[in-house]
Amino acid sequence: MWTSVNLAIDAGVAIGAHPGYPDLQGFGRRDMGLSAKEVYVYVLYQIGALSGFLRSAGTTLHHLKPHGALYNRAAVDPEIAHAIVQAVADFDPALALYAPFASCMANAGGESGLTVCHEVFADRRYEADGRLTPRRHPDALIEDPEEACEQVLTMICDGKVRARTGEWVEVRADTVCLHGDGTGALAFAKRIRDRLAAAGVRVATYTNA
Repeated sequence: MWTSVNLAIDAGVAIGAHPGYPDLQGFGRRDMGLSAKEVYVYVLYQIGALSGFLRSAGTTLHHLKPHGALYNRAAVDPEIAHAIVQAVADFDPALALYAPFASCMANAGGESGLTVCHEVFADRRYEADGRLTPRRHPDALIEDPEEACEQVLTMICDGKVRARTGEWVEVRADTVCLHGDGTGALAFAKRIRDRLAAAGVRVATYTNA
């Protein structure tokens, strides 16, 4: 955390918390079936830990986005979504909540008065119901930078994404996620940034303006 915080400060980028299930071996990508109370406590605990490093570095938290399996669970489970939203609101209601468009988490955040930043994914495929294709599926990841760029531009400019099975799905793109542990993540990021600039899309820290 200390290293990441200082790298972010040096780069001049906003810092967000990324709390997930306590699943170290599975990198938080396995659903643990925790109760809403347990999720609330884990999210609050992880926000607090990061905020300690931020305070010592003289900066503040900008947003929160659940990680991995917790993110996917909160997208479709109203009880878990409300537990996460309550943890954010109790810690700092000024924090932005990153969530998929039309998801349980986005709805819960909006109902509670949080700023909701709708997120789309550059390197993941979508299902016809708007969910991400599960990672266990062989076609879940987008590994071609040009395909990722086209998906991102379509989501931003047209408000839709082509599902893995061919259907068009409505989305809203306030922020774009690109996984740092993917193959060629840095090259992906540079190529997407170049394509966004060429299309006249301004990249900036999210605000509710």
